[in-house]
Amino acid sequence: MTDTALPPLSAERARHIARAFLPDWPLGNRYHYYYARAKLRSDPLYPGVCAALKGTSAPLLDLGCGLGLLAHALHEEGIAVRYFGVDHDARKIVDARRAALRRGLVDAGFETVDLSRSLPPHRGSVAMLDVLQFFSPGHQQVLVDGMLAMLAPGARLVIRTGLDDGSRRARITRGTDRLSHLLGWMKSAPRHYPDADRLRARFDAAGLHSSFAPLSGDTPFNNWLIVATRD
Repeated sequence: MTDTALPPLSAERARHIARAFLPDWPLGNRYHYYYARAKLRSDPLYPGVCAALKGTSAPLLDLGCGLGLLAHALHEEGIAVRYFGVDHDARKIVDARRAALRRGLVDAGFETVDLSRSLPPHRGSVAMLDVLQFFSPGHQQVLVDGMLAMLAPGARLVIRTGLDDGSRRARITRGTDRLSHLLGWMKSAPRHYPDADRLRARFDAAGLHSSFAPLSGDTPFNNWLIVATRD
């Protein structure tokens, strides 16, 4: 299937957002600044997710939000929804809060939450981006069911994940996720990549309309954007 994703952000827009992650002093650590700049510039994830959420007004819960880049991308696109991001990495949450404050994202909040233990209460739209593969098949089912229960009428569930389809891209994705864990960027190693047919069947059983589209852009990864909606 052809990847129909929008292109990543321009270098100028990526740099504009990434500046919020600069350290408070000139000799401070710029790792998150360079990460944000490279991620936004090379990955079509955020334009794709913004397009999926355009036209919605429901509050958005971002599960596994990392640095909260989605909040910045939504703001950049003029998508004014109340945003709440959670992640189990407390260091990223600290930087996410600081960057949101710098850019004046008044409708963005962040908390440290371990998704292997619980989901926060929420009613509205839900995003889970590049996170699902870090859980066992059984817990993936728990998470998916929990996210479906959060969806309000007209809200959207947006997931990006690698899929278990046996492709070369799938092997590259698995190896890169493992390397991210070894380097310390991701606290957890990948455990299981979901099966598209099983996810689609779960959405059908819940009465949702769903779509699956490649979202890899020029990267070598097996990334897919999954959008499910409740009328």
